[in-house]
Amino acid sequence: MTTEDMTGTGPPHEASERLRRWRLVLGGGAADGTGHALSGRDAAMDGTLAALYGTQDKPRTGRDRAAGLGASAPSVARWLGDIRACFPSSVVQVMQRDAVERLGLSALLLEPELLQAVEPDVHLVGTLLSLNKAMPETTKETARAVVRKVVDDLEKRLAARTRATLTGALDRSARVARPRHHDIDWNRTIAANLKHYLPEYGTLVPERIVGYGRAARSVKKDVVLCIDQSGSMAASVVYASVFGAVLASMRSISTRLVVFDTAVADLTDQLDDPVDVLFGTRLGGGTDINRALAYCQSQITRPAETVVVLISDLYEGGIRHEMLKRVAAMKASGVQFVTLLALSDEGAPAYDREHAAALAALGAPAFACTPDLFPEVMAAAIEKRPLPIPDTA
Repeated sequence: MTTEDMTGTGPPHEASERLRRWRLVLGGGAADGTGHALSGRDAAMDGTLAALYGTQDKPRTGRDRAAGLGASAPSVARWLGDIRACFPSSVVQVMQRDAVERLGLSALLLEPELLQAVEPDVHLVGTLLSLNKAMPETTKETARAVVRKVVDDLEKRLAARTRATLTGALDRSARVARPRHHDIDWNRTIAANLKHYLPEYGTLVPERIVGYGRAARSVKKDVVLCIDQSGSMAASVVYASVFGAVLASMRSISTRLVVFDTAVADLTDQLDDPVDVLFGTRLGGGTDINRALAYCQSQITRPAETVVVLISDLYEGGIRHEMLKRVAAMKASGVQFVTLLALSDEGAPAYDREHAAALAALGAPAFACTPDLFPEVMAAAIEKRPLPIPDTA
């Protein structure tokens, strides 16, 4: 590539801007071909990028893996401060994640002064949870504060819409034949009585009135969230814990939260605080979906009023045919069964396609779900109507 290729034609200031951008992309050195020098803020940005992405791609181990940023927490803390000064929050979060993956900085996240410098996000929470057992006491309070900030932000973003959507679904799922006047569902009442329209009078005579059930204080639906806590599901565990707490706060829904790897843990008694739920998980390990579903199945007392949500990539380490038999049995008893391959904003996940196809054949299609779509999925399950499966599933 020549300088002419990069500059193209146009006014001098446009050509200079193209060279500047190419220089930032290519990272400098004799081979970049731009001949463009950086200064000021551009030089600072280039330095932070070079510290992370300018290292060689050869595998490194131990302290050498952090060579681009230096091996000490103060060096990394300074770098974190630099990237926060140079880039917007969304870019900072991506660079932090890349630093942990490319340069092996997980161990340094166990130091309180470093945690105070990071930009909290879902992926950082996943990393901290995977390090939970190795975390020294001096770091645990700082780590909980980081996790608390992310959880609080997610609740603010997701809780109100989730409650509103599910409250409407619960009311619509409890229709009554003789509603009070202010409980009448006029749209459905008109639709149900169109055949009784009297054209000569320009009106219809409603023989059947459809109404919403009054907002009852008793439990209308039971929801079981069954969450795979293997390492690849970290972001899904974070979002599911937040949604579990939101659902548990609704009086008309009885919520149970179960996490599993090769063992099963019922964290329902911690649902009042999703941070406690998250620190009760242990990311990593194998997967036994069949064992987890066996436990969930044993907790179902009202199958026709129960929604089971399995959140897993379906890489089963247990007994495959038994897992499928349990799903079939639950559906036959009236349980609404939902399979989410992921509950996150990370796009299409890796998953076991054979198991996904087998579940789809049972009438339980598996698909990835974003946090914004989750309330609609739950509303559809509660109302026993087709799930809003994304086109990209």
